Amino acid sequence: MVKKRVAFFTLGCKVNSYETDAMQKLFKDAGYEIVAFCEEAEVYIINTCTVTNIADRKSRQMLHRARKLHPLAVIVAVGCYVQVAQKAVAADFAVDIVVGNNKKAEIVTIVESYQKEQSLSLTEKAKAYIKDISLQSEKYESLFISDAGERTRASIKIQDGCNQFCSYCIIPYARGRIRSRDLSDIVKEVTGLALAGYQEIVLTGIHLSSYGMDFVKNGEKQEVLLGNVIEEVSKIEGIKRIRLGSLEPNIITEEFIKPLVDNEKFCPHFHLSLQSGCNETLKRMNRHYTTEEYLEKCKLLRKYFSLPAITTDVIVGFPGETQEEFELSYNFLKQAAFSQMHIFPYSKRHGTKAEHMINQVSEETKKRRSEALLALEQEMRHKYQDQFIGKKQQVLLEEKIEWNGSSYWVGHTMRYIKIALISSNIDSNMTSSIITAASKQENRSNQLITGTVTGRLGEDLLLINIE
Repeated sequence: MVKKRVAFFTLGCKVNSYETDAMQKLFKDAGYEIVAFCEEAEVYIINTCTVTNIADRKSRQMLHRARKLHPLAVIVAVGCYVQVAQKAVAADFAVDIVVGNNKKAEIVTIVESYQKEQSLSLTEKAKAYIKDISLQSEKYESLFISDAGERTRASIKIQDGCNQFCSYCIIPYARGRIRSRDLSDIVKEVTGLALAGYQEIVLTGIHLSSYGMDFVKNGEKQEVLLGNVIEEVSKIEGIKRIRLGSLEPNIITEEFIKPLVDNEKFCPHFHLSLQSGCNETLKRMNRHYTTEEYLEKCKLLRKYFSLPAITTDVIVGFPGETQEEFELSYNFLKQAAFSQMHIFPYSKRHGTKAEHMINQVSEETKKRRSEALLALEQEMRHKYQDQFIGKKQQVLLEEKIEWNGSSYWVGHTMRYIKIALISSNIDSNMTSSIITAASKQENRSNQLITGTVTGRLGEDLLLINIE
């Protein structure tokens, strides 16, 4: 019997990637063959994103591409763009099925029900499966993965939704209110991933800092927070590293930090959401901190960790951002001395408060300010990375690359600095105690090595040498 085939395409964040992996597992368990999106299949699933106008457009483009290339296949639109634009997506000729968030666990049943109706000629328009996730009573949708596509790092979703309602952000409407995953489910999934060979776990969520704040039992709030997850995951044999996704600044307290300092598996890499370095802009964004408070969080991290990687997001050209406000923000970013920044020009999102704010910034101004911040980002990133030249670093190898005629193994440090190791350097140090026994294999991926950083190989790549 020939297996039915299903192909996936994912847009957006790590949470979306995780959910695609989980849906792939559901189809695989149901007897389907997972094929590449460019190959022939009976079903094509596009996991959409809506964080920006560009994300919306890319989601529509991929749906239309799938229909054009595969006119007889079942085309399924899933996820965030679907959740906020249900009517528009359902009316799109390219789409057969629309599935919102918190319905992904039912994806196989939904598709097979549609296929059954299709065989009976009952499908005349797109079938919609959208749930109202705006209610506080909505529960976390449990999904599981056993394979994340690579054998080194696995991102797992432990939380969904957001209650912040920042004035520019569509995500609370696309993802609903905060919902946290049971700790026992997290431990079960990570244990399985460890047995499958994964050594690094990335804990992700839509608003990771709020993990556990929705836990109530018998009318009483349960004290199970993000720190508890880190502690339990660190106990799992085989897991060597624990990394966190994006955090809100308010979670950075001594109570949160102190247990992490003594946890050898914890990666001192903190992505602290900022969005602007100007207090007036932050107020209009409905962000719940000041730049002074944010800077104190950075100082606290640097007090307890040696050279922690502190990264952030910045929105350029938010409504009302004057040249003076931009310059204040620019100077604050320099003061904060981030190891990396992600720069985003403001994108107007329908249904948000910022959509109707006065003094919208021109695209030309956004572009000019973005370029200034990108130049600053490169300067700060290189300055941070250069501090590790001459120092010993542990690297988890991930892939082999070719660079100017030589072969290198590339991976990341615990601070997420990308490091290259010339492949012959491993072979010549086969007997070195700092290389695991598995290093004797030709494939070096998923191996931990330690060496001294000797310099820079490329724009965002440092070179390490095994002594």
